[in-house]
Amino acid sequence: MPNWLEPTRQEFKRYRLLAERSFSQVNDAEFFRASDAESNSIAIIAKHVGGNLRSRWTNFLTSDGEKTDRDRDSEFVAQADRQEILRIWDRGWSAVIGTLATLQPPDLERTVTIRGEPHTVPQALQRSLSHTAYHVGQIVTLARQFRGTDWQTLSVPRGGSAALLAKMRAKFNPPTC
Repeated sequence: MPNWLEPTRQEFKRYRLLAERSFSQVNDAEFFRASDAESNSIAIIAKHVGGNLRSRWTNFLTSDGEKTDRDRDSEFVAQADRQEILRIWDRGWSAVIGTLATLQPPDLERTVTIRGEPHTVPQALQRSLSHTAYHVGQIVTLARQFRGTDWQTLSVPRGGSAALLAKMRAKFNPPTC
């Protein structure tokens, strides 16, 4: 099995950066605003992602990914200020980034459990990365909607695809003399 631990680490870091760049563009009112009564705010999503990552990645190889001290339902109630939610977010990210830094290729052959269900380490990695990406997409979408025309794009700006493609081709396929 090829070692895809480093690309997985990089993808987690990329999603964290996308979310945090979105956080930086919204004010506190927008951070806590839900689009309707049945939807989650950026704050709630961040709190949930932080709680999920902390639970899944603390003692990743040796304990169930659903920790007994996690109260998942409370993650969907924003009874905290922005700084406390960002501390929860940071704890979760510290757990995942710290654990990923210690995993070695032989660990990919191991089995872990999440809510008692066995997963190979690659399955658990993909499950967590997919879950995180799903919620980061929600965060980015909400932030973009709240900022409207003031939004600072996080990726290729509209109309910028051709310029990016030329830049990437020049970087990775320099002309030969």
